[in-house]
Amino acid sequence: MTTLERSEALHSQVRSYARDALAAGLAFDAARFEQIALAIAEFQRATIPAIARLYQQAPRSVDELKAAPTDLFRLRRLAAHDASEDVRCFRTSGTTAGASGFHPMRSLTTYLELSLPLADAFLFPHVAPEQALVLAPSSRSLPESSLSFMIDRIVERHALVAPHLVDLQFGLNAAEAEAAVRKAALNAKPTAVFGTSFAFVFLLDQLGTEVFPLAPGSVVMLTGGFKGRTREVPEAELRERMAQLFGLPKTAVVGEYGMTELTSQLYEPSLIEPARAGFYRPPPWARVWAADPDTLAPLPAGQEGVARIVDLGNVDSSVAVQTLDWVRVEANGDVKLFGRAKGAALRGCSLLMEQLGHS
Repeated sequence: MTTLERSEALHSQVRSYARDALAAGLAFDAARFEQIALAIAEFQRATIPAIARLYQQAPRSVDELKAAPTDLFRLRRLAAHDASEDVRCFRTSGTTAGASGFHPMRSLTTYLELSLPLADAFLFPHVAPEQALVLAPSSRSLPESSLSFMIDRIVERHALVAPHLVDLQFGLNAAEAEAAVRKAALNAKPTAVFGTSFAFVFLLDQLGTEVFPLAPGSVVMLTGGFKGRTREVPEAELRERMAQLFGLPKTAVVGEYGMTELTSQLYEPSLIEPARAGFYRPPPWARVWAADPDTLAPLPAGQEGVARIVDLGNVDSSVAVQTLDWVRVEANGDVKLFGRAKGAALRGCSLLMEQLGHS
C-alpha cells in the first residue's frame, strides 16, 4: 500500500469514527480511539523522519505516544506528504521565538467533517444562526490562518452574510463595527458573533457601555488569548462585558480552544451543560492529558501540568502534540485552562527539543 493509500485509509477511519460519535451524541469510544491513534502513530513513524526520531519502539497504548512539541512545527516539516501536495498550509502568528510554526494539509476533507458539526453541537445546539458578525480577517485575506478558515466555513455552512470587521492593515474598523453591531441588534435575528479576545477588547472600547441586545439564541464565540499584547482584560471581566454588551446570558459566551498545530477544537459546553461553563470539552476524536513538565509523562486526572493532546485529525502530521498550556484535566475529560506555563515549568519540552536538535 502506498503512503497516499495508507493516509486515505486512516482519514476514512477517523471520519467514520467521528460520524458515529456525533450520531451517538458525542460519545467517546476508548478502544476505537486507541486503535486508530496507534495506527496513525505507526504510519507517521514510517513516513515522517522527525516523528520517527521521537520513538525507540512502537507505542502499545495512547500513554506511550510521543507528543511532538509545538516548537517542532517551527523547525521541521511534519508531514507524510511532499510540499507539492499541500492544499493549504496553516501558520501560527510567529509570536513565539520569532518564527511561525506551520501545519501542512494534504486534504481538508477530514478537517471540515470534524470541525463543522462540532461547532454546530457546541455553538448552535438549540437555535441556528441567521446572521453573523466576524471580528477576524477573512480567510481570503489571511489564507494561512486556521481560525479565519474555520470561521468562514461555519459562516458558509449556515449561508450567512457576515461582515469581517477586522482588517489586516488597519485592525478593527470602529465605525463599521458599531454600525454592524447596531444593525444586527435591530434585525432581531439569532446572531453568531466570532472573534478573538483582543478584537473584542477593542470593540468594547469603541462601544463603551451602550447595550445592543441580540435576539434570543444568539451566541458569542470567544477564542485566543492576548499573546503578550499590552492591552489585556481579565477573561472573567471580558466575558461579563461581552454578555452585557449583547444582552445575553453569560453561558452564551462560549470559549473555543484551538491551535494551528491541531486539526480539532475544544469548546466550552456552557450551552448544552451550563454547570460545566469554564471548562473546555474535547471532541470524541481528541483527548487531553496534563503532562509532567519535567518528564512529559501523562498525569492522573485532577493533577495540573502542560497539555498533551492526541488529535486523530492529525493523520498526516503528528497525532500527539505537546503544548505549552497549563491545564488540569477532569476525570470526564473536561479541561480547565490556566494560560501559558511559566518558563521554569518547561524543562521537559526544552530537553526534548534539545534531543531532537542533535539527532
